[in-house]
Amino acid sequence: MAKTQYYTATSIDGYIADENNSLDWLFEVDEGTDNPFGEFFEGVGAFAMGATTYEWVLKHDNLLEEPENWHDMYGDVPCWVFTHRDLPPVPDANVFMISGDVRRVHEAMVVAAQGKNVWLAGGGNLVSQFVAEGLLDEIILGIAPAILGEGTPMMRRRLLVDDLILTGVREVGQFAYLTYAVGDVARMGRHLAAETAALIPARF
Repeated sequence: MAKTQYYTATSIDGYIADENNSLDWLFEVDEGTDNPFGEFFEGVGAFAMGATTYEWVLKHDNLLEEPENWHDMYGDVPCWVFTHRDLPPVPDANVFMISGDVRRVHEAMVVAAQGKNVWLAGGGNLVSQFVAEGLLDEIILGIAPAILGEGTPMMRRRLLVDDLILTGVREVGQFAYLTYAVGDVARMGRHLAAETAALIPARF
């Protein structure tokens, strides 16, 4: 079953960028020899990001002068950029500049994904809008060994124990990857776990 996923790297204290909107601290972390993002992105059929995330990618990867860098990373997978500003498109990239209702855009993304997953690349404000509409199924966090103290939070919405269930733990280099089912998916998983536990005879 296809899912809508928030896959991101974060500091231990929950920031995806520092107070200067920089990720320099992140690139100092040893990623090991595995490539979890490549494995993840193979299952992605459409993705979305906010304007700030898009601008950072443009600058960091020099995409206006070297658009092949975008294609090397994302191929022809369609991307929706949520923005209220005029932003330069990556030449020949499958990128749509949009604004407005995330539910309407999500419907278009699911169709475009053709049975594969939808990835929310960030930032936290945009992902929070999807959460508010009940559209997020899974969070995958690559937790880096860094404590920033302040910066851009990974999300600006409360999700508590009834909204999340841990489904995976993985060590990759210095990163700890945690995967959580979210919302209805989490509640369904917890319900099934409770039913299974009720069928197992007590041993005490």
